[in-house]
Amino acid sequence: AQQLGTPLSEQEYHQFFRYLRVAHRASTACLLRELYGCQNPLVQRLDEYENHGVIPEGPICSELPGTIFPNFCTFSFYRCTRKRYFIKV
Repeated sequence: AQQLGTPLSEQEYHQFFRYLRVAHRASTACLLRELYGCQNPLVQRLDEYENHGVIPEGPICSELPGTIFPNFCTFSFYRCTRKRYFIKV
């Protein structure tokens, strides 16, 4: 265990910043979605990338028990507004 007030080790810094970079990227994608909507070509490419090349048609089930979304766009907006970026379909 590190002493309080000491800097993180190299490995700890790597883990710390890796998490921040991933969350930052997710929040940036959400900002694009919010600004331009799901029909924007860049947003659609991100959705396709997330789903191995095809945007799923609705209804969409998720890891949230008992929650069904009418389409992938609604599901993605839900994740963005709740800042639960990594909930999967």
